[in-house]
Amino acid sequence: MRNKIKRALTLPEAKLNKISQSILSGRIALFLFLFDIFVGVSGFMYLEGYNLVEAFYMVVITVSTVGYTEVRPLSDTGHLFASLYIILNVGLFAYLLSVFSYYVVNGELFKRMYHNIMRKNIQKLNDHVIICGHGRYGKEMVQHFLLHKMPFVVIEHDTAVVEDIQLSDDKILYVQGDATTDEALIEARITNAKALIAALPDDSENLYVVLTARQLNPNLNIISRANSQRSIKKLKLAGADHVIMPEQIGGFYMATLVSKPGATEFFSRISRENEADILFEEISYNKAPASCKNKSIRELHIRQKTGTNIIGYITPTGSFQVNPSPDTVLEPGSSFIVIGSSRQIEKLRQFLKNMG
Repeated sequence: MRNKIKRALTLPEAKLNKISQSILSGRIALFLFLFDIFVGVSGFMYLEGYNLVEAFYMVVITVSTVGYTEVRPLSDTGHLFASLYIILNVGLFAYLLSVFSYYVVNGELFKRMYHNIMRKNIQKLNDHVIICGHGRYGKEMVQHFLLHKMPFVVIEHDTAVVEDIQLSDDKILYVQGDATTDEALIEARITNAKALIAALPDDSENLYVVLTARQLNPNLNIISRANSQRSIKKLKLAGADHVIMPEQIGGFYMATLVSKPGATEFFSRISRENEADILFEEISYNKAPASCKNKSIRELHIRQKTGTNIIGYITPTGSFQVNPSPDTVLEPGSSFIVIGSSRQIEKLRQFLKNMG
């Protein structure tokens, strides 16, 4: 409710900014300036018989009001034209000054240049992740993707949050807009994205995001946040592949700190990648090198060559096996879950690259 009231109060300001952008146009200002010179030059040439250079000179000294001597004395008609021309330029000068102030003094020119560069960088994205919402959870996701150097773009509606993104030391690509609309998702290149995370605080907004995203990209991997249990089914029906309840996970974590404090603290530590030198990696059949497909753990020699350990196996049917046997095969639709230090994981990635 508070956010809705805040939006309602800031709506007139947003409309005012939109009106200002449409009226105070650099193109209009340039057109009026050139048209003003054309009118002045044409008038002096037609009424006083000046040549092009003389007419242009008269326009310059009239507009700039420097008071230099006229080329030759003006007729009564010329005096009347010059007077009207000066009055016209008073209004034109005021408009040009307003445009200059809007674009240069207020920094609108640099904002537009920055936004154009941002759009060009977003247009280069492929196989990236779209994060809808830069709140508490969105910020954590951003840090994770920055750490793993994964391409991503943030969609955020709140102007204050966007300003925080702009002031960040990290180079974060963003789209300022409503993530529930087609326009914002298309600007974030949803058709070229591999995944979308709906991390908005309101379940109904996440539902709209999921519905719109699934329509625009049927093959997209969609992960959504949910605040209530009853929203999970609706989000999955709308097209979400995974639905996460952060509060539920937090409650489970706090409870297990009582029953299994050591184990819980261990998993909590390894989940904070910036604090612990323990990382996870997934080797899926689809992305694995051809030489690794349809081979068993024993045949791959991953532990001997990289130091990492395969601790889990996702079967083609989607079930999970912990500590799979050495004879487990990487078959179509399956994946290996690997754990190791950052150095070991890097060796694993290089090993898989060389295998390709």
